[in-house]
Amino acid sequence: MIQPVLKDDAFLEDVFAARDYPNDVHLWWLGQSGFLVQWQGHHLLLDPYLSDSLTHKYASTDKPHVRMTERVVDPARLDFIDVVTSSHNHTDHLDKETLVPLLRANRKLKLVVAEANREFAADRLGVVLEIPSGLNVGERRRFGAFEIEAVPAAHNEIERDEWGQCKCVGYVVSCGDFRIYHSGDTLLYEGIEATLSVFQPDVALLPINGDHPERGVAGNLNGFEAARLAKSIGARVVIPCHYEMFEFNTASPYAFMQACEELGQHYRVLRAGERWSTSELAAQAPVVC
Repeated sequence: MIQPVLKDDAFLEDVFAARDYPNDVHLWWLGQSGFLVQWQGHHLLLDPYLSDSLTHKYASTDKPHVRMTERVVDPARLDFIDVVTSSHNHTDHLDKETLVPLLRANRKLKLVVAEANREFAADRLGVVLEIPSGLNVGERRRFGAFEIEAVPAAHNEIERDEWGQCKCVGYVVSCGDFRIYHSGDTLLYEGIEATLSVFQPDVALLPINGDHPERGVAGNLNGFEAARLAKSIGARVVIPCHYEMFEFNTASPYAFMQACEELGQHYRVLRAGERWSTSELAAQAPVVC
């Protein structure tokens, strides 16, 4: 099994140490599509999956979710989180065994979901409907130190509820003037580049596990598509995710890396539990086209 770069006590020590650099934005990959973002002493979790719920659920089926990477940290130990997001209702993005311990450890925690999913999320977590905060596409709201806007995601298509609200979304998170685009699960769709380019994201967090119907699950961008999308929207750096969690639904990052190099797109491949900070942007060599 793949070992995180940092986990448990060592991971938490690194999170706390990063507070000595409050003017930087720091983020850690937690595996799958989960990221921890720290800015000015505030903390945001993006789509965390920090349990073995899917491994247990599918253990005796024809689609076993065999875990590839050990868990970075017990969610109950993350008692300093201000905001957590869920981009859609699939369990690796809306996990009761992750979110309930987080809610218990953080009594003032803000849970952000697509408005179309708010009732579903409350029911899954066993909380009152007022606990999840719903965002519609195009709506921007401030949650503590972070501004968050929802954008469409196609998983595998742009799916809407009876009121026309998107059920799968991505989020653009503003930490002051610094912007992070977390796509959630998505394929390319008509207008995605125009939608995202207006944000001029500094960092794009994109899946690379691809679209393979034989796996029996909805698909995502592959490595080449993720690199090309990041380039087209002007992301200063792109970080891949949604791989090395389950054996049946993963990909190698090397095709993504090769595509980024061919396109002249800055990228950073993290290992689970590893930190990236905005100070790395200053060290980037200029792109030569």
